[in-house]
Amino acid sequence: MSLMDKVQRGRIAKPPRILLYGVEGIGKSTFGAQAPNPIFIQTEDGLDEIDCDKFPLATTYEDVAEALVELRREEHSYETVVIDSLDWLERLAWDKLCLENGVNSIEKVDGGYAKGYTHALTYWREIVDHLNVLRNGRGMVVLRIAHSKVERFEDPESSPYDRFAPRLHKHAAALVSEWCDAVLFATRRIRTQSEDAGFNRKRTIAHAIGKDGGERILRCVGGPSCVAKNRYGITDELPLSWAAFIQSLTNNQQPEGANTNG
Repeated sequence: MSLMDKVQRGRIAKPPRILLYGVEGIGKSTFGAQAPNPIFIQTEDGLDEIDCDKFPLATTYEDVAEALVELRREEHSYETVVIDSLDWLERLAWDKLCLENGVNSIEKVDGGYAKGYTHALTYWREIVDHLNVLRNGRGMVVLRIAHSKVERFEDPESSPYDRFAPRLHKHAAALVSEWCDAVLFATRRIRTQSEDAGFNRKRTIAHAIGKDGGERILRCVGGPSCVAKNRYGITDELPLSWAAFIQSLTNNQQPEGANTNG
């Protein structure tokens, strides 16, 4: 059989691979708990108030790897694996590297010069390999949660500007984002207003739009304010809920000419 005989055509439906990041307390873990039959691998202590199944708190990189191996090897009915959170997992990978190299800082691994961040990619790729098996072999949705940071972006087409991004080292962020089908930024809807602060100075005040400190939304497309993307053709801002995300994903995967109005 030649390679031409193995050519595949059309879409191949597979469970989504998602990176969800945002500020503390906005509801990232709650989003994960709304996914189909989830199991959490927790690397930070923050799930006590959420009704969900979870492995014991991982305190080493090996704890996370062992949980992923268990999900690959054992029979279970879980449909979604949630890693909460990636930035705490990154610290565990750095701790492992420091222990192996007999140093007390990722900056000192392998003689320094930021080599430790590159070596850490080995562990990230190992995590990705486990998740690929869970997605392709067990049909599980993969959801990875991270906190956000504000980073300086050197745009070659304009002046540098600040934007929200996952709170990961740039090498890890690039690898994780490239692998995922959707990178979603969870934030609140606000408006800003400038006012006179006296002495010919202006100050900017943020006001919430909606209740509870501002309507909670998902940004699914990247721009100057945040890193985001998706491979599903979702262009709109969505409410921060699993149901809204899946509804939009489903609508955008309707065959051409299909009736989307029920």
